Amino acid sequence: MKILAFDSSGLVASVAVLTEDQMIAEYTVNYKKTHSQTLLPMLDEVAKMTELDLAGIDAIAVAAGPGSFTGLRIGSATAKGLGLALGKPLVAVPTLEGLACNLFGCEYVICPMMDARRKQVYTGLYTFRHGKMEILKEQTACPVEEILAEADGLGQKVVFLGDGVPVYRSIIEEKMQSPFTFAPAHMNRQRAGAVGMRAFDYIREGKTQTAAEHAPVYLRKSQAERELLAKGKTLE
Repeated sequence: MKILAFDSSGLVASVAVLTEDQMIAEYTVNYKKTHSQTLLPMLDEVAKMTELDLAGIDAIAVAAGPGSFTGLRIGSATAKGLGLALGKPLVAVPTLEGLACNLFGCEYVICPMMDARRKQVYTGLYTFRHGKMEILKEQTACPVEEILAEADGLGQKVVFLGDGVPVYRSIIEEKMQSPFTFAPAHMNRQRAGAVGMRAFDYIREGKTQTAAEHAPVYLRKSQAERELLAKGKTLE
């Protein structure tokens, strides 16, 4: 089985093509570009370099959220468009599970953090046992102190990763009493390859969807929606 995977949930844009036992290609960029400018050209380059016939893929995996509202919409629209055009199923991978898969096999408590602004993070708690992911806390949006208290309360070594780490590193270092560490640079941001590998788990469990069914998961309202609600209005 061959999967095409996308992650545009944060600052990173990433495209990968992989099977269960081989990463055929991965193109990841973390540099001041909008995903609307990069994602399709990256896919085109990957397809050219690997002589990929898109009709030959079996499924399309996408980091489904939470994350950047604009980034999620771009990734979702790209996956949906390809899914509709190619008649392929989609696999919606929770963003934080994809991030945790960067550390596959790690038996520490894995705490991915994405900066959600207003001193909040998108986060969750994960570990791996016998080669399988265990979800200790489902992904959520919460104050950074809250997730640190939960992670600390487990009394195990914790590894942190994600773009929230540099934002809240001083708070992590101040609040954590249990042993902790930070993932190295090559493993601490979103990667489409990790999304694709997690997607294989979902496929084995029968958790796929049609392109028409897919929608991103935001976990909280956008700033524009919050401002309108404060004024007693809603988005049309």
